[in-house]
Amino acid sequence: MTLHATRAILPHETVDRASGGTPLGSLPEWDLSDFYASPDAPALANDLSSLADDSRAFEGAYKGKLAEMIAGAGGGAKLAAALKRYEGLEDRMGRIGSYAGLLYATDTTNPAYAKTYGDVSDKLTQLSAHLLFFLLELNRIDDAAMETALADAAAGHYRPFIEDLRKERPFQLSDDIERLFLDKSVPSRSAWSRLFDETIAALRVDVGSEEKVTLEEALNNLLDPKEAVRKTASEGIGAALKGSERTFTLITNTLAKDKEISDRWRGFKDVADSRHLANRVEGEVVDALVSAVREAYPNLSHRYYAMKARWFGKDALDTWDRNAPLPDADDRTIPWDDAKDIVLSAYGDFSPKLADLAKNFFDKPWIDAPVRPGKAPGAFSHPTVPSAHPYVLLNYQGRTRDVMTLAHELGHGVHQILAAPNGALMAPTPLTLAETASVFGEMLTFRRLLDAAPDARTRRVMLASKVEDMINTVVRQIAFYTFERHVHTERREGELTSERLGQLWLKVQTESLGPAVRLSDGYEVFWSYVPHFINAPFYVYAYAFGDCMVNSLYGVYETSQDGFADKYFALLAAGGTKHYSELLTPFGLDARDPAFWQKGLAVIAGLIDELEAADAAA
Repeated sequence: MTLHATRAILPHETVDRASGGTPLGSLPEWDLSDFYASPDAPALANDLSSLADDSRAFEGAYKGKLAEMIAGAGGGAKLAAALKRYEGLEDRMGRIGSYAGLLYATDTTNPAYAKTYGDVSDKLTQLSAHLLFFLLELNRIDDAAMETALADAAAGHYRPFIEDLRKERPFQLSDDIERLFLDKSVPSRSAWSRLFDETIAALRVDVGSEEKVTLEEALNNLLDPKEAVRKTASEGIGAALKGSERTFTLITNTLAKDKEISDRWRGFKDVADSRHLANRVEGEVVDALVSAVREAYPNLSHRYYAMKARWFGKDALDTWDRNAPLPDADDRTIPWDDAKDIVLSAYGDFSPKLADLAKNFFDKPWIDAPVRPGKAPGAFSHPTVPSAHPYVLLNYQGRTRDVMTLAHELGHGVHQILAAPNGALMAPTPLTLAETASVFGEMLTFRRLLDAAPDARTRRVMLASKVEDMINTVVRQIAFYTFERHVHTERREGELTSERLGQLWLKVQTESLGPAVRLSDGYEVFWSYVPHFINAPFYVYAYAFGDCMVNSLYGVYETSQDGFADKYFALLAAGGTKHYSELLTPFGLDARDPAFWQKGLAVIAGLIDELEAADAAA
C-alpha cells in the first residue's frame, strides 16, 4: 500500500463550517518520502536487514571487551570510534522509527499503518537488544579510566553524553534484567499506549450535527462563540469519553503499575524521580515550581476566571465557557497563508535567521496541517534524527489559538534543527529546555499581534486570550502534574476505579480553576483524553517550567536586546550538551532561585492587572 502523504505535496482545501464556509486555504500535508516511498518499499526492508547485521557485528566487536579496550593503549581513540559507530546505528534506527511513527500519526485507524508501526517497533526493539550492553558496560568503567580516555580529543567530543549517561548509574540494573525490560516494552507499555491512541482516534462525538465528529473537531467547538455549540460539544465529549471509560481506566491502571514496577526495581523513591532524572532537573527545583504555581492560583486563574464570568454576565463560568472567546472577540477564521505570514514576520522581527529557519517548514513538505479522521490529535514537532529534519503535525482550523500553536511547533522545529549538529547522542534536549524555543516563538508572535492591535477593544481581547493560554500552560499543567502524582501514588496501594479517578480529577481542577468555574456533570471523565498521562508520565510540568522560564528570558530580551539573539541561538544549538543552569547563566537567570519562578508568574499577574484596569475604565 502506498502512503497517501508520501506523494508530492498537494494542497488540502479545508472549509471551516463554523465560520459559514470560509475556506482556510491550501493546507499542506507532509511528504515522508525523505525516509521511504511507502510502508512496503524495498528500501525499508533492506535497511532493517542491514541494521540487524550491523547491530550483531557491533555486539560481537565490543561486548565484554570495552573496559579492557579503553584501559589499554590508545583507549581514548578506541572509545571515540566505538561511540561514533554506536551513534551511527542510533541514527539509522531513529530514521526507521520516525518514519513508522509519523506514518501512524497520519491515520491511526489505518490497519496497514498500524501494522507497520507495530512491526517496526518490534524489530527495532529486537535490534536494540544487541546494543543494550554498550551503555551498561560504559557505565561500569572505572571513573579514572574513563577520565583518561576522555582526555583524547575525539573521545572528549562525547564528554557531555558520557557525563549524562553516568547519572543513570545508581539506577542501572543487571544486563539480563535490562534486556527483559527492553523485550517486554513492546507487548506491555508500547501496546497499551497504542491502544490508547487508537481508542482516542476512533472516538466520534455527537455535537448536534448530521454526522458525529472526531474528538479534535469536538474540542475545537469548545472555542465557538455560541454557548449552545460549546455546551453541546462539552456534553458530547463527556458522553463519548464515558463510553470508553472502562478502557481508559484499565490502560491508566496498567501503565501506572508498569511504571511502579520499573521504579521499584531501579530504586526510584518518588513517583516522578525517573522523569526528573530524564529531564536532568533536580526534584527540589520542580517542587519549588509546583509550590509557587499552586500558591499563585488565587492571584492568577481564580482572579481571571472571576473577571471572565462577569464579562459573560454569569455568577460562574460553566465548564464549556472556560476557553470560550470573549463576547466581543473577533471570531474570524485565519487562512493558512495569513497564519504563515504572521508567524514568519514575528520571527523575522526578532532575527532574520530565525525566520529563515522556520521558512524551511513552509517551503518544504515538512508540515501536515489538515484535520482528518483518524489523524493523531493535537500538535507536535517530531525531531526525527540529525541526518534528516523535523516534521510538524497540526490540526489547523483557523483559530487564533491555531496560529499560536503553529508558532509554538515551529519553535520546536527550529530548536531541533539548530541542535542537530550535535549528533544523535547529544542533539536531544531535556524537557527543562525543550519548551524554550516553542514558548518564546509564541511570545514573539503574540507581541507582534498585540502591537498591531487597532483599538483598545482588540487589545483587551488579545490580552485575555494570552492570559488564558498562559493559564492553560502553567496553571493547568501543574494541575495535571498534581493529578498524576495522586494517581501514581494511590496506584502503589491498588487499582483506582473510574469513580476514584474522576474524584481526583475534579479535586485538582476545582483547586486550580477556583470558585468562578462550575464543573458540569460529565467533566469528571475529561482526564481520560490527555495523551501525556499515557505516553509520557509527568511530562506536563515541562510546559510550566518552559513558560515561566521564557517569561523571565523575554524580560531580559526586552531590557537588553544587544547580543541577546546570539546568546539565544547558542542556547538552542547546545541541544543536550549542557545543563539548563549553565545555559541560563549568560542571561543572569538561575532556576534554583525561588525568585526565578515568582518573576515568571509575575508576568502573567501583570497581564491580568492590565485587564482589570481596562475593565474598570470601561
